[in-house]
Amino acid sequence: MTILNARNLSLEEVHSMFGFQEQYSDSFSNYLSLEPLTEAEQQELKQIQHDFDRYLTAGKVYEGLVKFLAVAPLLRLAGFYRYPIEIGLGENIADIEVEDEDIKIKGRFDILVISKAKHTKPEIYFLVLLIESKNSQIDISTALPQLLTYSYIDNQKSIWGLATNGRSYQFVYIEQGNPLIYYLLPELNLMERERSTQLLQVLKAICQL
Repeated sequence: MTILNARNLSLEEVHSMFGFQEQYSDSFSNYLSLEPLTEAEQQELKQIQHDFDRYLTAGKVYEGLVKFLAVAPLLRLAGFYRYPIEIGLGENIADIEVEDEDIKIKGRFDILVISKAKHTKPEIYFLVLLIESKNSQIDISTALPQLLTYSYIDNQKSIWGLATNGRSYQFVYIEQGNPLIYYLLPELNLMERERSTQLLQVLKAICQL
């Protein structure tokens, strides 16, 4: 049996092995109800921007700093630390065996958010993949193959995924079906006023699903 690491797969390989099809969506409102931010939320968001920018201007922000300076504060502000949400960090994914092929895929996700609400059947999954921030020069789409592979979880009608380097945020909405379809949503940016506001609105809306 061939054992592959999800981190090393190309987008073409992921499409071929799992049958994913890519589509684009130009609006989050097709999937989520976005609510205005409170004044307090806007002020906290500005503080997150300020803290992250101080490190960003000093040079490359490594993956660990992306988590602590940007992603973790945003998740807290959006409500992800409250019941019934549960967060897992840096855990191994279950081995994925590719149907009709002698291939097993292993990997490790950065953050997995699961809603344990009683009314939610099946549970709602939200996957977050972190990559290092090299100012504005890194293309976060390079994380897409890994994110899609990790989203290959049985019995989940839909999954939200997020790839981020702390500055740019690429949300992906994955729908189970035949074929598997994933929708790329408009890229958001923590350091821009309007798109950072929408970023927090999107995170809040996902948290409330």
